[in-house]
Amino acid sequence: MFKELKTHKNGARAGILTTRTTPVKTPFFMPVATRGAVKILEPSEVAGTGAQVLLENTYHLHIAPGEKLVKKLGGLHKFSAWSGPILTDSGGFQVFSLAHVRKITEEGVTFKDPASGQQIILTPEKSMQIQYDLGSDIIMAFDDLTGLDPSKAKVREEEAVERTRRWLLRSIAEFKRLTAGTPKTKRPLLFGIAQGGLNKKLRQKSVKFVQSTEVDGLAIGGLSVGEGTRQMHDMLEFLATLYDPTKVRYLMGVGEPNNLRFAIEHGIDMFDCVLPTRNGRHGTVWINGDKKLNLKTEKMAADKRPIDKKCDCSTCQTGYSRALLRHLFKAGDPLAGKLASIHNLRYLQRICESYR
Repeated sequence: MFKELKTHKNGARAGILTTRTTPVKTPFFMPVATRGAVKILEPSEVAGTGAQVLLENTYHLHIAPGEKLVKKLGGLHKFSAWSGPILTDSGGFQVFSLAHVRKITEEGVTFKDPASGQQIILTPEKSMQIQYDLGSDIIMAFDDLTGLDPSKAKVREEEAVERTRRWLLRSIAEFKRLTAGTPKTKRPLLFGIAQGGLNKKLRQKSVKFVQSTEVDGLAIGGLSVGEGTRQMHDMLEFLATLYDPTKVRYLMGVGEPNNLRFAIEHGIDMFDCVLPTRNGRHGTVWINGDKKLNLKTEKMAADKRPIDKKCDCSTCQTGYSRALLRHLFKAGDPLAGKLASIHNLRYLQRICESYR
């Protein structure tokens, strides 16, 4: 399902990931469409930034509108009006982000939804079933994601790695059951997730195990959860020596430009993050040289320039001035966040394209 086309001297590689929807050029960045849409952007606007794949959220879509209704409506592609491939996370991130309202057992995780009070139970089998009914093209195995609390790190990381291993085997078994009889070219892909925090021994063990299974891709989870940039880069440098060249590699939740570049040059093929659109909605954009520009500041008030004159995004090419964008942000007009989000997404896509 993955073909490496070229490996560069700097460690980056270009390839093709074949999904049942369409082939995808690597490396690539996935905008996050948590509940079926990238916030404040139309699908055509997202595609216009160069995006090939969307990431959608299993946990939130299960709560509303529910996978059965999405399936009845034709699956995520029709529901989201997105014709390209869609990757769904497994709900594993919510094991970390909703730690205050969840309970982990060997069977799975029980959540109490903060908004509705509804009790949600996710197991490896249930996660596979939800993602399959949603119509995902890339399904993520259910994992146990831990944070980096130094008082708990060692014991919790070991526990999470072992549980993630057992849950991967259960995810694979359920995935096989769901796709039995489906030709390989028509079935979704399944990715396994390696955990281990900042512990290199655990990371090596987890990566080795995931790559020994029948999964189509390897995801690196548990980074970008509070560690420093130097710690992340040190781990990515270590992991680069462990990868199976036949499998696609996905670094989860990473979206800072310098981290993308470092990761690509250490063998990573896929990324996702809410950062470009979240920052954009709040008035922060990247400009040439990975500098951050705050469009809300007073010095933007009379600035006639586009966000970045070297940028080829539709926002900059249309000629929207920094002054106008500041005015729209101050006026509370959602157009400002949309235009800034388009710019940020294009900025990251252009980084990926430069390595192809």
